[in-house]
This record gives sequence, C-alpha cells and structure tokens, in this order.
Amino acid sequence: MKFTKMHGCGNDYVYINCFEETVRSPQELSRAVSDRHFGIGSDGLVLILPSDRADCRMRMFNPDGSESEMCGNAIRCVAKYVYDRKIFHKETVTVETLAGIKSIAVHTDEKDIARTLTVDMGVPVTEAAAVPVIAEASPVKDLLLSAYGREFTATCVSMGNPHAVIFIDEDVRGFDVERFGRVFEQDERFPHRANIEFVNILSPTHLRMRVWERGTGETLACGTGTCATVAAACLNGISPREPVTVELSGGELTIEWKESDGHIYMTGPAEYTFDGEYYYGKVQ
Repeated sequence: MKFTKMHGCGNDYVYINCFEETVRSPQELSRAVSDRHFGIGSDGLVLILPSDRADCRMRMFNPDGSESEMCGNAIRCVAKYVYDRKIFHKETVTVETLAGIKSIAVHTDEKDIARTLTVDMGVPVTEAAAVPVIAEASPVKDLLLSAYGREFTATCVSMGNPHAVIFIDEDVRGFDVERFGRVFEQDERFPHRANIEFVNILSPTHLRMRVWERGTGETLACGTGTCATVAAACLNGISPREPVTVELSGGELTIEWKESDGHIYMTGPAEYTFDGEYYYGKVQ
C-alpha cells in the first residue's frame, strides 16, 4: 500500500490516496501504522477519498482506532496533497468531513507549491448540548475540572469536535499535560470525551498552548484546538476578534474569529515528510 507522511506544525499523519488505494479496515490500520516502533509512526491515519459533495472527502482516525470528526492540521495537508499532485489544482479546495464541508484557500510559492493554507473552520459551537458537554448553561465558561488536589476552570467549544480550554498562569511548557489531560479527557461530563487545551496568555493576540487529544495523547499541534482556544479567549474577553498567533510545541498558527461572518479562519503550513510503501499483511 502506498502512503505519504505529512505534518502540520509537527502534528503528523499517514495519508492514503483512496482515489488509488482501497482500505477496508481503517480502524485496525490506524492502530498499526501509528505505532512509532512497529509501524510507520504518526498521530493517526487520514484517508483522502472521492466525494459527491466536495472536491474530496477526509476521514481521520486516531492511534487507538477511534474516528474523529475533524482535524485542522490534517485538512491543510489534504488540501496541499490534492493541489500539489494536481488531483484538484484549484485556488480553493473543498473537503468533506464529518464536521461538514470545509473550504481551504491555497497560498503558493513561486514554483506553484502549496506552502500555507487558510481553512474556513466555520462557526464555533458553544451550546452545551452541541459541544457536547453536560452543563446547565451556555456558553460553558466555568466548567470546574479537578484532579490530584487541583482545580481548573474550562471553557467548552466545539470546532466539529469537543474541546475544553483551560487558561493557566504557570508556564505551560513545564506543565504536566499528560497527567491532567488524561483524566480530563475522560470526565463523565464529556459524553464523547474531549480534547483538552492548556493555555498561557502572553498578550491578547499571542497565546501559547499545549494540547491533550482524545484517543491520541499529547500532540505537537492541534488545528481545531487552536481555533477553540481563540474562541474561548474571545468569549472570556481575553482576545479581540482579530488575528491571534497561537504558539504550539511544533510551530505557530494564526487564527481569526471574524466579526463579519462569525467564522473562524485558521492559517498555517503543511509539509511533506516522505512517500513510502507499507506492507500490512492481513490489515486491510
């Protein structure tokens, strides 16, 4: 099976061109290829498929085999793949996801190679039942999460998948994301589990974030997580509705929640790592 390894700010996935390849058991395949010792090594598996509603369709699977509705870093890579390889060589590429159809503007260099991409991530969801999170009022800006004798306050936002954003005073670079993220992901008030963001406020337009992703663990970046973080910052009066730089472990993304249409726009890079062939035996 031919594959391509790509990443967005270090958030790396194995991509399969399903215009040419057939994958019958993506959950099992994701568990196999994601293993960094016995597989290819990645934050999950992404299938690039035909669509009758958009230019192409994206399915994204975590290392534990669970399927996620949306991934902001992965969708930039999908758009780069279909643009650079001239499957859909267009200034704006549309991609069908479980969170709806997303439009991605392609920004190229002098050699017509996609370098950065801007994704229309849509309107952030703040209704508790739609996130989903079990809470009495919406938006949920004061969800109390506690573990190991400490308490945190989370703002809950969906960007097609559920997020709980926690602003902390201590330097997030030294924070034990795994210890607390693992517990909070599984909190009973998140019916579908949740991605957990831990965030420092460096300025109103500069945030620093680390993320614990459900079904994966800590990753170097999370596109939907950065969007949820900026939405949470705006909801709490921390950031203005203008471009905000979010500093991640693997790079930076620029996020803007526009007043004009209420949509969040994410701009960031997408990069190839390598192409290869995977001999997957009974895994189909």
